[in-house]
Amino acid sequence: MDLKRQLAGIAPKVLSKELKDLEMNHLISRTVLDTMPITVEYELTVQGKSLNTVIEAMAKWGINYRRQLFEK
Repeated sequence: MDLKRQLAGIAPKVLSKELKDLEMNHLISRTVLDTMPITVEYELTVQGKSLNTVIEAMAKWGINYRRQLFEK
């Protein structure tokens, strides 16, 4: 539910599918806790964390690109 709140506007079905895909590709791990109500925790795997440098580079590229667009 925390993820759903942070990702305003995403449909529950879409969020569920994306989380399953990320888990299937070993980018996140899923842990079900025996609480009432049941709690599910997601965590980046080592492989998922390794994407950080790629994502940061893409963000930097995007920022620079937008600056160039608005300078013209």
